[in-house]
Amino acid sequence: MLNPAVRWLLLLALSGLFGGLLQVLHFPAGVLLGCMVAAILLSIQWGQLSLSPPLFVLAQAVLGCLMAQSMRPPALSNVLAHWPLFVGINLLVIVAGGLLGWVLVRRKVLPGTTALWGIAPGAASAMVLMSESYGADMRLVAFMQYTRVVIVTAVAAWVAHLAMSVQAPPAAPHQALAVHQLRHVAATLTLMLGAAGVAHRLKIPAGGMVLALLAGTALQATGWLVIELPPVLLTLAYAAIGWSVGLRFTRAILMHAWQALPMVLAAIAALMGLGLLLALLLVLLAGVAPLTAYLATSPGGADSVVVIAATSAVDVGFVMAMQLVRFLMVLLVGPRITAWLAQRSPELKKPKS
Repeated sequence: MLNPAVRWLLLLALSGLFGGLLQVLHFPAGVLLGCMVAAILLSIQWGQLSLSPPLFVLAQAVLGCLMAQSMRPPALSNVLAHWPLFVGINLLVIVAGGLLGWVLVRRKVLPGTTALWGIAPGAASAMVLMSESYGADMRLVAFMQYTRVVIVTAVAAWVAHLAMSVQAPPAAPHQALAVHQLRHVAATLTLMLGAAGVAHRLKIPAGGMVLALLAGTALQATGWLVIELPPVLLTLAYAAIGWSVGLRFTRAILMHAWQALPMVLAAIAALMGLGLLLALLLVLLAGVAPLTAYLATSPGGADSVVVIAATSAVDVGFVMAMQLVRFLMVLLVGPRITAWLAQRSPELKKPKS
């Protein structure tokens, strides 16, 4: 097995190759996807690496600032004016995902309550940690959750690529930062580091993204902060998010999950189909543009969809607002709904004392 230094060099080389190729092909979130694929390949073929937790939390804080940058007063007003739509659509996703998992559990297609926790549309880390106490195979839950993230991200990027190929948006010119922009960059970096530091210290789930988003949105709305994100910083954050997902796929987990793979893929496809139906409802009933509706109802991960939206010709504010509401709802009520469903079936194991 290669030593860690060589594996990191290999990961960087593969990420540059795959990410660069996807960028040349004008794929949305090309860097994130390329790094994700490179990490999966390296982890399976040459041994596991792990991304430093503080770096991952910092990357989440960068994405939180990216989301806050799009949550300007008009976007916030849109959310407040149509809050039943945002809450209702996302509640349907959460409940339907739970019911789909419950049906799979009752049919005993996977051990114990594994399907119930594995198909939950978000809060992947919380679902994995809680699942073992409810009779689930934690390794299969982790495999289902992160396979969902990979497949949803890849399909969403492909759909966005096809839509953009019809009429590609003009590329933003790269210009040197002026002095006042450098001050904004410094203030934004301070916010990111502060949010990441608090989230890491308090171990808040996805806290880097949540704290940076909430603080950045508030400071931007009150005029205290202008969020400025240099392209190189976004590129590094996209790479870190891609690596964090891809490096979770080890050969041992794949061997363990191989027999369950067809059912895992079928469950993920069903969840994505539900998102597609909800997107169609948004198009027909609310007049939302098709690509915007598709990305807004895409069942996670929120960080990956945010990157795709930011690099596509969509209503970024709407997509990020819908994903944010779903992310917070899943984080707050998703594990509780899943645990409640797990306890409702007589075949399922009760939590361990």
